[in-house]
Amino acid sequence: MLSLQYYNRIFSNNIRKPGSIFIESKDDIQDLKKKIATFLEDENAFHWVAVQKKFKQPKAGKYILKKGMSNNDIVNLLRSGNQTPVKVAFNNQDTLEKLAHRIATQVETDSTKLMQAFLDPLFLKENNFTEKTVLGIFIPNRYEVYWTISAEKFRNKMLKEYTLFWNTKRVEKAKKLNLSKKEVITLASIVQKETAQIIERPIVAGLYLNRLKKGWPLQADPTIIFCIRQKKGQNTLIKRVLTADLKIDSPYNTYLNKGLPPGLISMPDVSAIDAVLNASKHNYFYMCANIEKIGFHTFAKTLSEHNRNAEKYHRWLNKKGINR
Repeated sequence: MLSLQYYNRIFSNNIRKPGSIFIESKDDIQDLKKKIATFLEDENAFHWVAVQKKFKQPKAGKYILKKGMSNNDIVNLLRSGNQTPVKVAFNNQDTLEKLAHRIATQVETDSTKLMQAFLDPLFLKENNFTEKTVLGIFIPNRYEVYWTISAEKFRNKMLKEYTLFWNTKRVEKAKKLNLSKKEVITLASIVQKETAQIIERPIVAGLYLNRLKKGWPLQADPTIIFCIRQKKGQNTLIKRVLTADLKIDSPYNTYLNKGLPPGLISMPDVSAIDAVLNASKHNYFYMCANIEKIGFHTFAKTLSEHNRNAEKYHRWLNKKGINR
């Protein structure tokens, strides 16, 4: 009878509520007991089995506790370190700091360690990146990693994914445009901010490429917004770019400086990058927000045509009372 009681403590189901449990690197057996209590039918039985198996230190990670698992199964799982991967996802983060905070909500490591890894001078030098361009290695997507992944391993995984993204076809398309991978991503970041309409992005990309070929300044308002936020803070709300803003002294000001800025102004997604690589061929050199189809643009081939579009747009802004 006694042996049957012991057998049941060790091998009978003790999961009351299936689910995921996250064990941090700093957690000891007492921390584990607190975290696992809500999943168990019998806490005392689990504690007893843990003692019998001399289980004192759980391995950090995310673990799935399934219905039917015995105390023996649970102890073996948490001792083995056979953790379940997590899906880490991020979208178009404007800055490296925002990206680090986004990632830190999904893995154990914190944003400070992530930033240190992203900006590590040796990593930047070895991979030919700078603080201004390193955001470009992060391609928005969902990635499978272990919850306990270190900041350095996460960074290295993103670099590997970046290398895979730049397959032969994409590299060849960049060469045909006479642009490096970094330049493509920098231009894509401007296209990303210029329009949220994926269908419109190849047209916008083609327009900027036309300007680059002519040696004209890009005159991209998103770069001016970037300059303003560099000065006033990333959360500054800007609904309208003013004439005075176009005089901001910054290498990112594409009204004052010809060519591409020294780095990307945001994290572009795949659609924006591929829009540059597969840009539409046309004779547009100017664009203006379309007041009849909000969210889209009106394109023009000549300055006189553009001025008419711009005048209509500014009248609309004034009527709406949008001054900044």
